This record gives sequence, C-alpha cells and structure tokens, in this order.
Amino acid sequence: MKVAVCGAGIAGLAAAERMSSLGAEVVLLERAPQPRTQGYMIDFFGAGYDAAEAVGILPAIRDVGYNFDEASLVDEEGRRRAAVRYGEIDKALGGRLCSVMRPDLEAVLRDNLSDDVQVRFGASLTGVTHHGEGVTITLAGGETLEADLLVGADGVHSTVRALVFGDEAQYLRYLGFHTAAFIFDAPTIREAIGDNVALTDTIDRQMGFYTLRDGRIAVFAVHRTPDPGLPDDARAALQTSYADLGWLVPEALQRCPPSQEIYYDQVAQIEMPRWSRNRVVLIGDACAAVSLLAGQGASLAIGAAYVLAEQLRRTSSVDRALDFYERLWRPVIEEKQKTGRDAANQFLPTSSFQLWLRRTALRSVWIPGVNRRVVAAMVGEPDAVIAMLRSGSDA
Repeated sequence: MKVAVCGAGIAGLAAAERMSSLGAEVVLLERAPQPRTQGYMIDFFGAGYDAAEAVGILPAIRDVGYNFDEASLVDEEGRRRAAVRYGEIDKALGGRLCSVMRPDLEAVLRDNLSDDVQVRFGASLTGVTHHGEGVTITLAGGETLEADLLVGADGVHSTVRALVFGDEAQYLRYLGFHTAAFIFDAPTIREAIGDNVALTDTIDRQMGFYTLRDGRIAVFAVHRTPDPGLPDDARAALQTSYADLGWLVPEALQRCPPSQEIYYDQVAQIEMPRWSRNRVVLIGDACAAVSLLAGQGASLAIGAAYVLAEQLRRTSSVDRALDFYERLWRPVIEEKQKTGRDAANQFLPTSSFQLWLRRTALRSVWIPGVNRRVVAAMVGEPDAVIAMLRSGSDA
C-alpha cells in the first residue's frame, strides 16, 4: 500500500509513523522548506498521551518536557492574584500530564520515523485527482505521485481540504480571538518569572511567559478581535494590540522578533460533515481543530493518527476503515470542541467580575474533590477510545 501524508507537523508525523508501522510505503510531504521552529508550550495529556505510550515514545516526550510548579495570574502592577499548581492538575489527570514545547514534540516524532519513510520538505500540493482505488497527487512544478491513500494532516488552513472538499469558509468557525507565540532573550523577565508560568490577569487580552532550558523567554498571547483577518505585519499587530498592558508586557513587545519568527493565527475550529472522500482522509486540525480554547490539539492529532492506523490494520477494506475511524473519533472531537466554546469567557474574561470568578475558581483547585471538577470544565471529559483499541476491543 502506498500512502502519501501531507503536512509534517504533529498530525502528519504521527500518521506517517503509524502508516509505516503497517508496512505501507510512505511519503511525507511538507510545503515548508524545513522543520518549523515557531510554537508554544503544550500541556500534553489525554488521548495523545495514551497513544504515545502505546507507540513507545512517551519516555522521549517526557525527557524533553518541562516540570513547572505553578501557573500564576499577575496583574498589571506585578501583583500575584491567583495560581494553580501543576501538581493538582496532574493529580486530577491521574498523573498523566507533560508540558512540552511544540517544536520539541515534533522533533521526537521525527526521530521516531522509520528510515523507510520518505520525507520531502518544500513539496507543495497543487492538485488531487481520484481514480479507482487511489489518487494522483500533483506537486508545484508539475511532478505527480500515485498513492492508494492520501492523508491530509496539514492543519487548520489545509491545502488538501481545499483541493478535495472545497473552500475553507465552509468549515471554519472563527471563535473571536487571535493568538501568537514568539521567543526572545531577556534576563530581567527571566528573573521576574523564575521557572514557572506567569500569565497577565487582564481583560480581553492575555500574555503568558515561561523560561526555556536555554534561558530564553517563550511568550504566548491571545486577544479578542471581531476581525478574523490576519495582519500583514504580525509584530506590528502585537505591539498595537497589547500596547497598554503593564507589568512585563512592554519589554516583551520591545524585544519581539521580526514577523517571520512569530507564530500568529486565528483561534478557530474546523467542523465538517465528512472527514474522507474516496481515498483521501483528513486528520488533526485539517478536519477537527478544537482550538486553543479547548487545548489538546496536539494530543488529539496523535490520537487520531493512532485510531486511523488501527482501523486500517483491523479492516481489510480501506473504505470501511475510514468510516470506522470517523465513527470512533468524531464524538471525541465534538465533545472537546463544545468544551472549548463553553470555556471562552473563563479562558479570557471580558469583565472585572469574570476576572474575579476565574481567580476564585483557580484558588479552589486545591480543595479535595473540586480539582477534578475544575479540570473537567477546562479540558472536557476523558475518552476511552485509545484504551479500548490498546486492549484489543472490537472497533
């Protein structure tokens, strides 16, 4: 079986490894010229954690992970207003939580690829043609590839989805936020935040800071805006949107790198009536983005790759395997998407009263029995799909 995977991010890397483990001949296509270095810190747990354990890469992920004591909310005068200890969240998740930078997680997944997987950077898809039980893929420059299955794992703004399923506007639900992430060096900020996560306790906008192993500062930012359009100059947009925030924000904006070194995107979900067509199937954010508000996007991408591969392994018919994959995984995604939408105001308050409610909720996490309810409200209910497949239960 020949499988082409489009997108060498988390979903694509996980899918390529799993397809290769089935004995498939795999080519991994990525339009970027090299692995991306932009990204943010991920709290890795849930389905992807279970799948990583099943595949055997969990120790490597934990090796590149970070052990934070707490995440604190700090007001614009630098006063600590509330905090949540990571140990309490970890406890609520059964000890199955790891914080990891997105580029580091991708590096672990790349290292886990078989030598048989052909990885091609700088390869952009321009066309997909269905024929019988396969597809012809056209790349920029005119080269064509034949495959029995094309896996679209190329993110929220998926080229595969656009070519096969139609315009993005049909499927994208904009949630009213823009987000950004960047890295810089600032000893004064490093001294102020130490080895923990610090978040501004602010209305409609938030900037978070954490120190990386090499001493640099990683920043993520999110703000409300009714306009889904992305700016031409990400750096200028950040400096405008966060200009009047206090505490560490002015120095961070001053040290913000050029736009090409900034990750900047909409906060959005992708909702589709169908995830496959003929011999093309979508996974991860390409068909099921849950958004920053729900979190778990990386975890769900790895979980999706595992579920898809398991259905192909268990089922002689590719068409039935694609149906089973979607039947199993869609309820998981839809629940997480709803959790994300419901959590919008808690994630980024719109008033002083909502700020107070968020602080109160975080202060109560340590109370026995409360932490599980607070965590469930933030991340949704646990799912058992990966555990079921690992145990050998029928799909």
